[in-house]
Amino acid sequence: MKQMTFADAEYAGKRKQTRKELFLIEMDRVVPWKGLIALIEPHYPKGEGGRPAYPLMAMLRVHLMQNWFGYSDPAMEEALYETTILRQFSGLSLERIPDETTILNFRRLLEKRELAAGILGVINGYLGDRGLSLRQGTIVDATLIHAPSSTKNKDGKRDPEMHQTKKGNQYYFGAKAHIGVDDESGLVHSVVVTAANVADITQVDKLLHGAENVVCADAGYTGVEKREEHAVRHVIWQIATRRSTYKKHGKRSALYKAMRKIEKAKAQVRAKVEHPFRVIKRQFGYTKVRFRGLVKNTAQMVMLFALSNLWMARRYLLSSAGEVRP
Repeated sequence: MKQMTFADAEYAGKRKQTRKELFLIEMDRVVPWKGLIALIEPHYPKGEGGRPAYPLMAMLRVHLMQNWFGYSDPAMEEALYETTILRQFSGLSLERIPDETTILNFRRLLEKRELAAGILGVINGYLGDRGLSLRQGTIVDATLIHAPSSTKNKDGKRDPEMHQTKKGNQYYFGAKAHIGVDDESGLVHSVVVTAANVADITQVDKLLHGAENVVCADAGYTGVEKREEHAVRHVIWQIATRRSTYKKHGKRSALYKAMRKIEKAKAQVRAKVEHPFRVIKRQFGYTKVRFRGLVKNTAQMVMLFALSNLWMARRYLLSSAGEVRP
C-alpha cells in the first residue's frame, strides 16, 4: 500500500460524510463496473512510447464523475488534485493524475466508437437481470436543452446543428432530447437527440423497442397513430386529449367530468417520463449543452440518461443486495 499523503491523512481524520461522498458510495455499489469495462476494454489503448496508459477503471470512473457533477475537462483535472473523495473514488493518487488532454481523449474514444448506446444497453441489461426489465408499455416525451446563442466565439456563429423553436410565447435555441421510457419502472430505454425545431411526433418510431402493446404520450403527439411508419404497429395509443376537445362540453356536464377522470389517469402514467428529465437537469445539473454539434452532445445525453436509470433504481438495487439505508 502506498504511503498516505498529508492531504489523505487529514481527510481520513474527519467524521462527517458529505452528500457528495454518500452519493459516490451509492453509485460505486450500483454501477455495473464489470460489464462496462468489458464493453470499453477492446477499444482502450494499451499505452504508447513506453508510457503505460492510465487504468481503464480509473478513467471510466473519472468520466462518470464528469457527467454526475458537470465538470469540464480542465475542471475535472483540478478537482482530482483538490478533492480527496474524487481521487479515492477513481483509485488515483496525487503522484499521477490524468491531465485534461487525457480526460478529453477518453471522452473522444467513447464518442468515436459510439459506446454511449452500448453503455445504456449494458446498464439496462444489468437492471433487467435484477427484475427491472422492460414491460409492455412505453411512454415517449421530449425536453429542450439550451445551447449558447452568443456569436462571440472563434467562428463568430451559433452552432449550425442547433436551432431555434418556440414553446408557448418563448423562444428557445438548442437541442431536443427525445426519450422512450418503460411505463412500469420509469427507466429510459431509448434516446434520440435532434435540433430543437424537430417535431416530437417524427421521432416516435425510433423510441419504441417493438415489444410494447401500449404507447403513452402527451397531446403534442396527437395523430401519431396515423403516420406511415406506424401503419403495421399493433399497439394501443394512449395520447392525451387536448383540453379544448372536452372543455366545450361545459365543466358541469357528466361528459366533461368523465373525460377529465380519464385524462387524469393517463397523466398519472405519463408522469414517469418526467423523472429522468428531472434527474439529469436537477440531480446532475445538465441544463445546457456543453459541446458543439449533435454527435458529441448525443453521446453525453445518452450517457446521462443511462446514469439516471442507475440513480432512479439505486434504492431497489441497494435493498435487493441487503444494503438498506436508513
